[in-house]
Amino acid sequence: MRKVTIVVLPFLLLAAVLLYAQQDKSKRPSQPGTASVTFADGKKITIDYSRPKINDPKTGQPRKIFGNVVPYDKEWRTGANEATTFVTDTNVKVGDLSVPAGNYTLYTIPGESEWTIIINKQTGQWGTVYQQDQDLGRTKVASGKTGDTVQQFTISFDPVSGKSTKMNLEWENTKVSVPITQE
Repeated sequence: MRKVTIVVLPFLLLAAVLLYAQQDKSKRPSQPGTASVTFADGKKITIDYSRPKINDPKTGQPRKIFGNVVPYDKEWRTGANEATTFVTDTNVKVGDLSVPAGNYTLYTIPGESEWTIIINKQTGQWGTVYQQDQDLGRTKVASGKTGDTVQQFTISFDPVSGKSTKMNLEWENTKVSVPITQE
């Protein structure tokens, strides 16, 4: 009986994960979001992510996010559920990191005053499956405070100025602005 359990259990777990992944994403507690920016030449950056909320999905009570739900100094999927995608059809510089056109995953390492932005070459994985050996590279940026509390994690872009924009990550009372320049 024990051998049957050992053989069957992994298949049941896999089936459960696949079923969850294929459900209507708009019905999840952390709903899907998309952020995109278009440069003057029509080239784009698109980010697909999930948008967790400050309030606990089970209790409805507000949570302390950074330094608690999202620990400092540890890799974070930068959202919820599946890994956050970073797709660019043009070569860009993210902070001081050169990123060739392509499909990537965006991870971050939040800190109290500085965040590490990670562009990872692995794609299509669940958000918690991070492999550092797949990093294209990392860059550091300062973090700041928002004017008001941001209830739901949000990624946005500033309007393009010349060949430059900023990718903004906002949640709770934290805002991180990442300079991005088309190369």
